[in-house]
Amino acid sequence: MKKVQFKSKYIPYLFVFPQMAIILIFFIWPSAMAFYYSFVLEDAFGISSRFVWFQNYQDTIFNNDYYSSIIFTFVFSALVTLFSLSVGLLLAYKTNNIIKAKGLYRTLLMWPYAIAPAIAGLMATFFFSESHGALYDFLNSLGWKFDPKSDPFDAQVMLVFVASWKQISVDFIFFLSGLQGIPKSIMEASLIDCKSAVKRFWTIVFPLLAPTTFFLLITNITYSFFDTFGLIDTTTRGTPMGETRTLAYKIYQDGFLGADIGGSSAQSVILLLFVLIITIFQFKYLEKRIHY
Repeated sequence: MKKVQFKSKYIPYLFVFPQMAIILIFFIWPSAMAFYYSFVLEDAFGISSRFVWFQNYQDTIFNNDYYSSIIFTFVFSALVTLFSLSVGLLLAYKTNNIIKAKGLYRTLLMWPYAIAPAIAGLMATFFFSESHGALYDFLNSLGWKFDPKSDPFDAQVMLVFVASWKQISVDFIFFLSGLQGIPKSIMEASLIDCKSAVKRFWTIVFPLLAPTTFFLLITNITYSFFDTFGLIDTTTRGTPMGETRTLAYKIYQDGFLGADIGGSSAQSVILLLFVLIITIFQFKYLEKRIHY
């Protein structure tokens, strides 16, 4: 293999510079400023500030509203990840076995991927609207007094449903690619070795999809934590009673709407630690069970 030679030793750094500048400006610098402001108590107008050490962290940790957001975030993320992965895998498996009009099914199932979370939230407000919502009428016709505006549980169910629907298409695309990457010789041999379709899926097909599943697990958790911000902002905005606020949305409410720079910065640092712990757990314990 021929090595690429540059006339100057600084040229490789020049190619790397744009990416490093983006990381520095949009990640390193904001993270450093958030860490600094988490130790500062600043007035709403930014005129005066004083160093208060860990007071912002104490106010955050001993706040019942923050615990409510933690519980909702983790439960919400777990349910969205479970439902979107399960339905996405089921649709991919069924679509992969279709012989006629396969391309049409794929296109229809991929469409929700092109919809932004904020647009999906606006669609949800219409479908779950009390005045002209089809899903609202359907749920109430089943005897469920569905009211997402006043009942926190109903609002949470609505968010889980819409967030899962939005993410299913992403999981479908990757699972379908993973299924198509399985060699036909293995699938033909599995038909001889195992007659049960269910057993064949769980013992042969699903283990071969382990790398794809692990990747989508990380992607779905990240989506639930951060990318559902627009969905929440266009549907519930954390109501009723603040029971539909994720940690990311609570940071926005406290920092941008409540002008609590120090408290929201402390929440940002704590959220970063949560994500770091989850990431370490995934790569240290779950990835060991993955065979590439």
